[in-house]
Amino acid sequence: MTPTDLICTSPIDGSVYATRKALSRAAAISAVEDARAAQKAWAARPLDERIALVRAGVAAIGAMNDEIVPELAHQMGRPVRYGGEFGGFEQRASHMADIATEALAPIEVEDSADFRRVIKRVPHGVILVVAPWNYPYMTAINSVAPALIAGNAVMLKHASQTLLVGERLAQAFHSVGIPEAVFQNVFLDHQTTSDLIAARHFDFVNFTGSVAGGKAMEAAASGTFTGLGLELGGKDPAYVMEDADLDAAVETLMDGAMFNSGQCCCGIERIYVHDSLFDAFVEKAVTIVKNYKLGNPLDAATTLGPMAHVRFADEVRAQTADAIAKGAKAHIDPADFPQDGGAYLMPQILTNVRHDMRVMREESFGPVVGIMPVKSDSEAIRLMNDSDFGLTASLWTKDIDRAEFIADQIETGTVFMNRADYLDPALCWTGCKDTGRGGGLSVIGYHNLTRPKSYHLKKA
Repeated sequence: MTPTDLICTSPIDGSVYATRKALSRAAAISAVEDARAAQKAWAARPLDERIALVRAGVAAIGAMNDEIVPELAHQMGRPVRYGGEFGGFEQRASHMADIATEALAPIEVEDSADFRRVIKRVPHGVILVVAPWNYPYMTAINSVAPALIAGNAVMLKHASQTLLVGERLAQAFHSVGIPEAVFQNVFLDHQTTSDLIAARHFDFVNFTGSVAGGKAMEAAASGTFTGLGLELGGKDPAYVMEDADLDAAVETLMDGAMFNSGQCCCGIERIYVHDSLFDAFVEKAVTIVKNYKLGNPLDAATTLGPMAHVRFADEVRAQTADAIAKGAKAHIDPADFPQDGGAYLMPQILTNVRHDMRVMREESFGPVVGIMPVKSDSEAIRLMNDSDFGLTASLWTKDIDRAEFIADQIETGTVFMNRADYLDPALCWTGCKDTGRGGGLSVIGYHNLTRPKSYHLKKA
């Protein structure tokens, strides 16, 4: 089979920004064999040495940040004014480095004159990380850093929309002494990826992407018993209670819905507001959104860049049009955003929405949000749970006991109180329902990137 050209089309102007040739199946298998041959020596290195090398690689990415920020704007459209991802990238990697010794420590059951019984955590071997384009550095490092620290070899397959990210990571890690075979950036098409998984070339696969992509991963791994970590779609809700700090709720939730042009894994896509605050919330939200500046992400004045691809913008347009045709009210006038067109998508706030509308059920992953009034906690809980997805939920109240009581009843992976759209690396990043399975970061992230191995040693 002839290798496929992988193409990154820039959302700025529709031009081809980068192309790379995908590896042939034979070349991909050779790369996996190189990784497997190098992994045991890497795992045999002292843990402190692996930690230090990963920290150094992270710092090397930081030294490239001035080049990375405009590169990201060209690849996926995030405005340069926001300075890239290095803050979150470093925070996540550093936390996983900080907790590695404790997280990977053996569980000592007995060490007596007669027996030594212990459970050790050992690396899987070769891990495939399939990373998405929306936060291409932060999503990749969630798995790459702890996988390497735990003693695995890592092969990173990045989204074609962000072709250059994996090359940057490989350059950084190799420059500090992580062996080239231990961390590899690979260009693979979908079929070759599936073929390698089906042939059990990987010991664990971590995938972040669409529900359809997750199903393809599960289909490829069927019958192989290869471990999978899947973070898929989301339709994250927020609930604003009658005692909430209204100004803080509006400001945070609008940012959570619109930042990165709505292309956030845990972006806010549905908001339920107690009817006593509903009108005021909508009015304040509209004021905030009308002040966004949609435009070229290389312009420092731009606060809302294009979506990563025209087809993503068109999907959000279709959801919005469907809702309006079914009676939803659009609050943002297109005249306020004359730049709208192609990958450049104006933000929108919708009311009079219902759960039979696509915009309230399907992942939008764009700058649109539906807002509904509710009369009670029970109504809000029912609506929040009326979804195929479960990644995060955001609760707004001054009563932490009430928030935790409601949180216990929400079908989701993470619950926030008085904040949204944030990943705390000390907590497990996980989801339920069609959002996927498994968990990243935290101590649990190390558990998923290793396997337990028991030692029952009789001394006499």
